Amino acid sequence: MADPVAGLTNSIIQTTRFSLDDFRRCGSVELAFDYLRERLEAAGIFVLLLGNLGSYHTNIPSDTFRGFAIADRVAPFVVVNDQDARAAWSFTALHEVVHLWLGTTGVSGASAEVGIERYCNDVAGELLLPAAEIGQIERVGRLALEDAVEAVSEFARLRRISRAMVAYKLLRTDAITEAKWRGLSDRFRRDWLASRARQEDEPRNAGGPSYYVIKRHRLGGALLDLVRHSLGDGILTYTKAGQVLGVKARNVDPLLHGSPLPAGQ
Repeated sequence: MADPVAGLTNSIIQTTRFSLDDFRRCGSVELAFDYLRERLEAAGIFVLLLGNLGSYHTNIPSDTFRGFAIADRVAPFVVVNDQDARAAWSFTALHEVVHLWLGTTGVSGASAEVGIERYCNDVAGELLLPAAEIGQIERVGRLALEDAVEAVSEFARLRRISRAMVAYKLLRTDAITEAKWRGLSDRFRRDWLASRARQEDEPRNAGGPSYYVIKRHRLGGALLDLVRHSLGDGILTYTKAGQVLGVKARNVDPLLHGSPLPAGQ
């Protein structure tokens, strides 16, 4: 953490070949995350979306954890809690990537003021929203809350990032007061909880992607490819492959060899 934020940011960009312009050109926050994930996996990092213990009945709220990193030199893992807002996934993934660069394994949650968590936030924030751009929205500090919410929302939408991340960056650069930041954060959280409640009220059998499509998206292409090749080479049995993928042995083939994953799913 003695390295300047800009230095570590550049190291991650060079290693992953991440392009902020390409990220922002994606048509949605979901597609932007897919692009980021592809860059991270190409660099050798496994990126998983996991937010429960096997079914929606065991969902783990993002208040418990937003993500975690396993800083293994052979198989570094980043796990993002998919129960969190989708707009937050990219920031969480990059926060965990910073943990990998620092060589620290651990769970990230609400303790943003802990030294290492703040540093990881600062690097992830610089990757997705360079400090040079903050001047474009510094007026938020002078706006009433509702006007500030509208300004931050539009700013975040155009950059495929979460509103909460923009507000945090404004706070860290002293563009807004802590009171204004708390007001924005509370409002964004209420909006998100209301959105989640509406989703939970929708029937779960109302169509949508199949179980295998969802499972493949959560596991990520890198892990699926590794298991597929390991099975073909006889390194893994179907029983162990099922343990790695979190499915029964008989479900390994449908998971690995099903129809291609649609873009953005």
